[in-house]
Amino acid sequence: MSSFDAVSIGRRVLLTEADALRTLSESLGEAFAKAVETLFAAKGRIVCTGMGKSGHVARKIAATLASTGAQAMFVHPAEASHGDLGMIGPDDVVLALSKSGAGRELTDTLAYAKRFSIPLIAMTADAQSQLGRAADILLLLPDAPEATAEVNAPTTSTTLQIALGDAIAVALLERRGFTASDFRIFHPGGKLGAMLRTVGDLMHGDGELPLTKATAAMPDALLVMSEKRFGAVGVVDAAGRLVGLITDGDLRRHMDGLLTHTADHVMTRSPLTITPGALAAEALKIMNERRITVLFVVQDERPVGILHVHDLLRAGVI
Repeated sequence: MSSFDAVSIGRRVLLTEADALRTLSESLGEAFAKAVETLFAAKGRIVCTGMGKSGHVARKIAATLASTGAQAMFVHPAEASHGDLGMIGPDDVVLALSKSGAGRELTDTLAYAKRFSIPLIAMTADAQSQLGRAADILLLLPDAPEATAEVNAPTTSTTLQIALGDAIAVALLERRGFTASDFRIFHPGGKLGAMLRTVGDLMHGDGELPLTKATAAMPDALLVMSEKRFGAVGVVDAAGRLVGLITDGDLRRHMDGLLTHTADHVMTRSPLTITPGALAAEALKIMNERRITVLFVVQDERPVGILHVHDLLRAGVI
C-alpha cells in the first residue's frame, strides 16, 4: 500500500508558506513605507523586472499596479540588455525581483538605473547580493524554506513576492485615495466591470419614467403603470418630488374601491430610492435584501431615472 498522502503534503506546503507570510508581515517597517512613498511620488512609470519565476511574479505585480491606477509595466531583463533599457526613463522607478539577488541577467538593468539615478527598489532574500547592495530601497524577504524541501523549487519565495507586491499595490492605492469608481475605469469588461458600473449608466431616464401626480385618479395612474411596463408608478407632489410608489402589492391591498381612490391614498410613502452615482452592485444588494424588482433613481428628491432588476440582468451584474 502506498504511503503517499496528497492531503498531508498539501497542508504541509500551505502551513510552510503561511508561516513565511507571517514572518514577512512582522518584518515590514520603514523600508516598506519608503518604497510606497517613492512609488507614489514617481513622475514616470513603475518598471517591474525579474528573471524566471521572479519575472512571472514581476509581470503580475505590474498588472496589479496598472489595474489600480498606477503607471506600471514589465520589462524582461534579458531583453533590456538588448535594447529595451530604452523603455526605462529618468522619471521611472525600477522594482526588481530576485530571491538570490545574483541573477546575471539583471546586471545591465542595475547598472543602467545607477548610471541615470533611477530609484531602484529591490525585493530579495539576500541583502548582500548584487541586487541587495545596488538597491536604494531594500525589501528583504525572510530566508524561509521553500515548500519543496530538497528540490528547492521556487514556491514559498514566489508566494512571498506576490504577497509583498499585493501589499505595495494596496498601500499605494490607499495612499492615492483610489476608489471603486476609479477602479471601474480600468475594468470595463466582464462581471467585475458590470458590478462597478453606476446606476446612472443603466437606468431609464426622461421619457421612460412612470410618474403620476399625488392627486391623480387611480384609473389615470393605472394607465401610466400599464404604458411604461415597469410594474410600478412613482407618485410626485406639486414640486416634482418623489413622495410615493405604487406597485402590484399596493393595488391588491386597496382592491376594494380601487378606482375611486387617488394615487396618494394607494401609494407606499417614502419608497426606497437610489442615486445615479451609486454602483450597480449596491442597487442589486438593495433589491435582493428587500425583495423588490424596481428602484427609482432620485437626485435632490426628484426622480431622474428608474432601474429594473432586468436592467441589471442584461448588464451582466446578476
